[in-house]
Amino acid sequence: MAADSDRICIGSIAGAFGVGGEVRLKSFCAEPTAIADYGPVFTEDGSRSFKITLSRPVAGGLGARLSGVKTKEEADALRGAGLYVDRTRLPKLPADEFYHADLIGLEVRDTGGALLGLLHAIHNHGAGDILEVTGNGRKVALMIPFTRAAVPTVDLAARRIIADLPEGLD
Repeated sequence: MAADSDRICIGSIAGAFGVGGEVRLKSFCAEPTAIADYGPVFTEDGSRSFKITLSRPVAGGLGARLSGVKTKEEADALRGAGLYVDRTRLPKLPADEFYHADLIGLEVRDTGGALLGLLHAIHNHGAGDILEVTGNGRKVALMIPFTRAAVPTVDLAARRIIADLPEGLD
């Protein structure tokens, strides 16, 4: 998460694309091209900001130009940089949707109240979100499908997620 909790990571720079300063972006937005709709984006430390101009879809992401980036070397230097936007520029979500940044670090408990650990990461490999829960003496992370059946309650105010683990998952 960004040092400033009022910013949310909406994408990252996967590296240079071509020789003219264009970059390959990985968008974390539900609609990938929306990454260019939220105004200037910032690096995690806030030291740089960019206006994004999308050029075309490319393998593994989107081709784009970032304001102030003119050469392949400048684009390559930004590889791996997260792109953040002020939370106030993002749309309000329905009650059953969440920004990943708001979930990371929440405690995860089973339906009986026993602590399973803390939410470490959220992964999506194409078949839906998977919650990675670590801590509480676990040697191996617990991977929980982020479905209503497996995760009936997300309580942001209490900073808690309740998981009803599928049989065989513990």
